[in-house]
Parts: sequence; structure tokens; C-alpha cells
Amino acid sequence: MADVLLTVAEAAVRLGTWKTSGERFPRRLVADRRIRFVKVGTHVRIPESAVDEFITSNTVEPVRRRRARYGRAA
Repeated sequence: MADVLLTVAEAAVRLGTWKTSGERFPRRLVADRRIRFVKVGTHVRIPESAVDEFITSNTVEPVRRRRARYGRAA
């Protein structure tokens, strides 16, 4: 099954960075080779699965701390 190729603008929308930095953030990811991409002539396309993998690999789960049994001493 073929993966859907997104334009840089579509990838920015999917990453949620469109309003703040526009296409700059996805282009920086491509330039730093931090995300998979496909060159089609002079155009850059980012596979939808690569965006999903990037989001998954950079998701930080919260750490649940145990509450102290007693309050702090003054």
C-alpha cells in the first residue's frame, strides 16, 4: 500500500506548527535529516507515516510521582 505524500505546508498543518512558524519547522526537520522525506524533482514531500513516527517518537509521557506520606517539615 502506497503512503500518502504530504507537501511541506500539509506537514506543517499536521504537526500543528502552521500558525506559529509556517513551513519553517518542517523544512528545518528535512534539512537536519530528522524526518524521512522524498525528493520529487525540486519538490520535497514528506510521507504521512514519517510525520506520525516523528510525533510518536517525540511524545513524552508524564511521570507520576508518589505523594509523600507526610507533609514537609517546617
